[in-house]
Amino acid sequence: MLAPDELRALVEDYLGGLALTPELHGQAESVRYALEGGGKRVRPVLCLATAEAAGAPPEEALPAAAALELVHSFSLVHDDLPALDDDELRRGRPSTWAQYGEAVGILAGDALLAEAFRLVLSYPAPHAGRELAQATLGMIGGQYLDITGTAPDEETLHRLKTGCLFAAAVGLALWVAEVPEPGQAPWRAFGGELGLLFQIVDDILDGDGYVVTHGAGEARRLADEAAERAQAALERIDADTSVLEEIVGGLKARTV
Repeated sequence: MLAPDELRALVEDYLGGLALTPELHGQAESVRYALEGGGKRVRPVLCLATAEAAGAPPEEALPAAAALELVHSFSLVHDDLPALDDDELRRGRPSTWAQYGEAVGILAGDALLAEAFRLVLSYPAPHAGRELAQATLGMIGGQYLDITGTAPDEETLHRLKTGCLFAAAVGLALWVAEVPEPGQAPWRAFGGELGLLFQIVDDILDGDGYVVTHGAGEARRLADEAAERAQAALERIDADTSVLEEIVGGLKARTV
């Protein structure tokens, strides 16, 4: 089993060598800029780790994992736009629109999304494509609820805005590994809890979200409970989930 750092290296190497569609012409520069902006690659690493735990070589899941990261990057590029968060910086450098202009920034996000589906549709069966499409739509729905302030509750907002891509990281890996649908339940339960854990810890680090609504101590308790439920889901899986357990521990303890 490959460690998270080894899986991340696979992801970085794959993304670095990714052949973008020639018809993008000069737009490809901004797409690569958005992709090379750093980040922990948590979602694609989770996808590869799940695929390997489920019995597939992680390399087979690379197109799906990369597609997931492209969707995540698309969401960040568009989130930074003046019409949404109006952020000129992303991870210590100019955001894509600030670097290339708003119009090119919009097109960069569009291209990332289209390239993601070009990748995921390289699998012979349609399941992975449907998984990614549903997750992307859920993420967009969550973003809408956030910017309009119309979320019915906190859980719905975060399950959509953040949780959908974490759930898809697991779901995509299951389809790549050809895990029968009746046996997917504990895996998917794990993915859902991991998305919640990531969001709560993110809020703790930023002093936002759950910290504002629940207080720092209660937010930490909720994060610990999400981690415990994620571990409990892994215990119901008849496979070597040691790397997934390591990912849970890393997300729970992260400080950046």
